[in-house]
Amino acid sequence: MSRGPIRNATGDAFFAWDGDVLVVNILGKPSASQDAIGKPKGTQLKVSVTAKPRGGKATDHMVRFLAPLFGVAVADIEVVFGRENVNKQLRIRAPKKLPAVFVPPLVQPGSA
Repeated sequence: MSRGPIRNATGDAFFAWDGDVLVVNILGKPSASQDAIGKPKGTQLKVSVTAKPRGGKATDHMVRFLAPLFGVAVADIEVVFGRENVNKQLRIRAPKKLPAVFVPPLVQPGSA
């Protein structure tokens, strides 16, 4: 039984909105020197964490790192896929704030 074509929830971007849920594609970097949100790389956002990649612990650490940056509880972040992989997708329920990488720069008058 076919479910039809698989749909990329974020299209050509690294994130998309599904109602009040923010869907984010992540390219994880475990065992980094510091926890940090990097720059988008294609349709993924690079996120580095200090945790080692053992049994999903780096992803769990990433969720705990990201929760306060989005102003949500850890329970408001769902790992859709990739708990034990560098390629993952998160669903963040009703974020109260957004890191700068999610906010497009303002276009200055006369610069377009």
